[in-house]
Amino acid sequence: MLRTPVLVVGAGVAGSVLALELAHHGVPSVVVERAVKPPRHRELTLVSGRGMELLRRLGLAADIRRHGVDPDGRPEVVWAPGLHQPPVLVTRSPSVNEVLRAYEKNGDGSAPIEPYLLLPSSRLTSRLRAAAREHDLVDLREGWTLTDLRAEQDGAVAVLIDVGSKERHVAEATYLAGCDGAQSTVRRCLGVGMEHLTSPVHHYTVYFRTDELPDRPEHPRTIITGGLTLTWRHEEKLWIGQLPMPADEAAMADPTALLRARLGLGEEPAEIVGVSQSEEALRVATVYQRGPVYLAGEAAHRLAPPGGTVDTCVGDAVDLGWKMAAAVSGWGGPGLLASYADERRRRALIDRELAARALETRRRFSRLAAAGASRDVLAGVLGEEPPQLDLTGTPAPTGAAGALPGSRPPAVRMADGEQLFDRLGPQFTLVDLTERETGGPLVATAGKRGIPMKHLTVKDAPVRASWVSELVLVRPDQHVAWCSGGAPADWELVLDAVTGRGKAACPPRNPAQTT
Repeated sequence: MLRTPVLVVGAGVAGSVLALELAHHGVPSVVVERAVKPPRHRELTLVSGRGMELLRRLGLAADIRRHGVDPDGRPEVVWAPGLHQPPVLVTRSPSVNEVLRAYEKNGDGSAPIEPYLLLPSSRLTSRLRAAAREHDLVDLREGWTLTDLRAEQDGAVAVLIDVGSKERHVAEATYLAGCDGAQSTVRRCLGVGMEHLTSPVHHYTVYFRTDELPDRPEHPRTIITGGLTLTWRHEEKLWIGQLPMPADEAAMADPTALLRARLGLGEEPAEIVGVSQSEEALRVATVYQRGPVYLAGEAAHRLAPPGGTVDTCVGDAVDLGWKMAAAVSGWGGPGLLASYADERRRRALIDRELAARALETRRRFSRLAAAGASRDVLAGVLGEEPPQLDLTGTPAPTGAAGALPGSRPPAVRMADGEQLFDRLGPQFTLVDLTERETGGPLVATAGKRGIPMKHLTVKDAPVRASWVSELVLVRPDQHVAWCSGGAPADWELVLDAVTGRGKAACPPRNPAQTT
């Protein structure tokens, strides 16, 4: 019998980050992953600045950034009615280094402390999985798969199979997290359905090389044309084509012929590097929790385009991880872990609506181009297109200054040059901006109750100006749990609220925050 506080099923982005978040708080876990290796070829994926902030907390940002695309490259999106026709619109995003320089000039704290990152999703998964594999508190078992589970009042019992040896194992866990992707076995075992916003569209993704396609720049380029999407990866001299297919077409016998037909290529054969099949869908699980079993990542939501859900997956993992660690450690009340499902499902529903808007614009553009619409009509459609890349992952300033409950506080640089976020502790942090360190009693009371809390006194004028409140309690995920202009009448009530033991659970995170 295998026993563990937390059993994580799946070692993709969500599963690996969840295990590392638990370890960040001193909680061990067992992670089972059916695949021995991540997929070799995957599409480019975006990790926003906010997503990189969360990974930075875990000491992962620097390593992952080394595997990204050229930081001086400016990603561009080309909209054209046909592959060999002039584009209707070309949008260019600033490079990573340009964004970094802009962030350094930002003084109000609204910008992330990390710029965005573009990298192949296979590399992201590989690096996260490697970090999990190397951590002493993570027992990663690759080549293992879950076949059945039973949720009980005091935990979960799972049946696991070692795919290599065919051996059957039974595992008991206080909590189980299903991070096993879009075809989640955990979700199926729980009997949880998915809410669809639109009808799924089946796609083939073809990885290929050819000399016949025009303009192979030294930066990432996405071409939306002829009902398909092409992405150029300069580092590998590789094209990625996402081709919509009829739902009743079960297999692609000749990918070269398909490419030639869709792209208008000549007789020179393309080098096919890989082919995969996927479903472009906008789905969110009806519930995120059944007893001690939780869903996270693509087991809980499926959004478009492929690779566009990394921030949501990272946000799921961090939120679930610190709250689950609090429950395992005994200081988190019942309302704290229960708040995960509400916070993260609301975030997924918002992301689904945003993805639907962008997806429909692409589909309308393709339909109108196929019907022979004029360039003016096509340009009008694109005039309503939302930005292709949300580089920050943080909402635009609304004029409401300060560190407000449920929001990400301003990320201000200290007078000595260090980022304030880098001084926050791994658990709760009380940022004390008072002259006489008025927050001391809260930290002392928390210590008596076994609630881990760092007391961070700050005298810097820029922080005082942007944070406004003199006492700000920051959650482990860098969101504000509570704030006040002075000492409250009862510190115990504050601790009850933020640990899920009071009348209200931990103050919810603002759903406008992307992660």
